[in-house]
Amino acid sequence: MDVADATTVGWAAPGTYLHRLTEAARDELRAMAPRRRAEPGDVLIHQGALEHHVILLHGGISKVTALTSDGAEALLAIRVGGDLVGEMSALNDRPRSATVTACTPLAYSVIRRPHLQTFLARHPAAALALAGMVADRLRWANQFRVEFTAYPAKVRVARVLVKMALAYGRRTPAGLEIGFELTQSELASLCGAAEVTVQKALRDFRHDGAIVTGYRTVTVTNLDTLRKAADLHGAL
Repeated sequence: MDVADATTVGWAAPGTYLHRLTEAARDELRAMAPRRRAEPGDVLIHQGALEHHVILLHGGISKVTALTSDGAEALLAIRVGGDLVGEMSALNDRPRSATVTACTPLAYSVIRRPHLQTFLARHPAAALALAGMVADRLRWANQFRVEFTAYPAKVRVARVLVKMALAYGRRTPAGLEIGFELTQSELASLCGAAEVTVQKALRDFRHDGAIVTGYRTVTVTNLDTLRKAADLHGAL
C-alpha cells in the first residue's frame, strides 16, 4: 500500500507503534479519541509547549523538527500512519522537545495522558511496546550520530534517500517516489550536511541514473546504484 493512500484507511507501517500492538489493543487505541484532519503545514505539536497529550497518526506523513541554538531548524525524523508522537512529554512531564508538522494531508487523534496511562495499565504488552519504540528511536539517533562522523556527506545523503524511499516511497512507473515534499535544506538538515554538498550529491546521483528530481520531489530510479553509493549494497 502506498503511504499516500494511508490517510483514510488506518494504515500502520511496520515499525510504528500501532504495528507493535495486538489487534485488540490497536483497535482500542484507535477508537480512544475522535479523528481529526490536518493539511500540509499544520503544526500538531509546538517545541517548548507545556502539554502532555500524545498524538496518534492514523495516516499521512509528518516531520519532526527542532530549533538549534543558533536558530536554525533541524529535521530530526519523519513520522507516518501508525506512529505515536509526543510520547516524551507524556512520559517525563517536560516541555515539548520538538515540533511536529504535517507534510501531507493526514488523519490523527489526540490522546490525553490519563487515557494513555489507563490504556497502558490495562495492556502491559502495549507499555512494553511503547518502551521498545522509545528505545528504537534512541538507537536510531545514536546510529545517526555515528554515521555523521564515520561516513562522508555524500554517503549520508545516499543512506537517507535509500531509507526514505524504502519506508515512504510510492511506486510509480519511474521508480520509488518519496511521498512528500522535501526541500534540499530539509534533506541537508536530516543528513547533517551543507546544502551545497547535498546539491552536488543529488547532481551526481542523477548523472549515475540513480534518481530523478522534480520540484521538492525525489524519485529513486535505480535502488541498487543508490545502495552502492550509500555503502549498503547487499545489506538491505
